[in-house]
Amino acid sequence: MRCGAHTVYMIIEDVIGNIGTLSIGSRQTDLLQLQWYETTRRIQRRQTVSGREIALRLLKQGQRLQQGDVVWMDDTTAVVVDILPCKVIVVTPASMLEMGTICYEIGNKHLPVFIQDNEVLIPMEEPLYRWLESAGYKPLKATRKLTNMLRSNVTPHSHGGSGETLFQKIMNLTK
Repeated sequence: MRCGAHTVYMIIEDVIGNIGTLSIGSRQTDLLQLQWYETTRRIQRRQTVSGREIALRLLKQGQRLQQGDVVWMDDTTAVVVDILPCKVIVVTPASMLEMGTICYEIGNKHLPVFIQDNEVLIPMEEPLYRWLESAGYKPLKATRKLTNMLRSNVTPHSHGGSGETLFQKIMNLTK
């Protein structure tokens, strides 16, 4: 919404519910499309598919948006979070020991890990893909929605303005 030269944002401070458990009735769905890493951001301005200006101010500790979260609703419309697919590394561990080892090693690199349908998913990073191959795992490259991040005390981040993670920078030094 525009008001003169200024944009007016709907301020969202909490999640109403999730379409998995909350009935939105016959309301139209307006998707708030986010990248997986945007689901942990506490403050951000975004636009829905239909053009609604949204300002997210989620200040509760550990609050993160999930696929299907309803962040705003009126009589006719529900604004629902939709996590966009991205390139990922898929590893299907052969045992619980392998699952633990993979998650431990990836966690040691301070990278986010997702567990979905008995698979370990990691946002695509070529150095990590090569490392997993050389360690004897059988990683695959795919495009998926990353919706089930393991909770940890590490927030996904990069160092510097290039957008590369610290692990990527270190691995690039070894080339």
